[in-house]
Amino acid sequence: MGYSLDQIIWVVVTVALVMVSAIVHELAHGLAALACGDPTAKEAGRLTLDPRAHLDGFGSVVLPLLMALLGGVVFAFAKPVPYNPRRLRHPRRDELIVALAGPASNLLQALLGAALLGLAWHLGVPAAASGALSADALGWLLDLPSAYMSVNLTLCFFNLIPFPPLDGSKVVLFFLTGEARRRFYELERYAMPVLIIVLYLVPRLLLVDPLGAYLDATAGELYGALVRAVM
Repeated sequence: MGYSLDQIIWVVVTVALVMVSAIVHELAHGLAALACGDPTAKEAGRLTLDPRAHLDGFGSVVLPLLMALLGGVVFAFAKPVPYNPRRLRHPRRDELIVALAGPASNLLQALLGAALLGLAWHLGVPAAASGALSADALGWLLDLPSAYMSVNLTLCFFNLIPFPPLDGSKVVLFFLTGEARRRFYELERYAMPVLIIVLYLVPRLLLVDPLGAYLDATAGELYGALVRAVM
């Protein structure tokens, strides 16, 4: 399957947006943990926007690149920010706060993307109509914030799935105590390969795509609502 230069450039841009969004996501976890009394991420040098501190070779580069080339949902993950539940002031409550800080950061980034899209639309369209801006330039001005919105909404709602090691699983953890809580932590170590198999390989074999339906009903619907609100 061949790709045009424009398609290759767009794939690279999309992956770059995913990387930036994932880095902010992880930074949000670390900042939330610090606010809740746990300086583990700070001590590990992870409270930074420096990509070298966060990017994972497979999860941040190879995986989103393959997904973008295949034309499906683009998902990525960075190195998880370390935190120690025992250092949190209120471990059970604060662990949930730390977990939800990541998706919340993606939602805020999506809102930023919507604001930039609205600005590009209201300034760019008149400029293009007057000839001061080319159609290609206007396309980029609209496509970049649109993609930034889409990427962040996808990351937000994907991470809210209540399956370890995704952030949504911490909602389940909030209701667990004692031995059940300890076993849950053990499950987290091996959950990522299982998650990828369940969400990506099984649907291709069974021709049923629950992940796509879920993201359409959440990220897709919110994306549409934001676009309509700013344009």
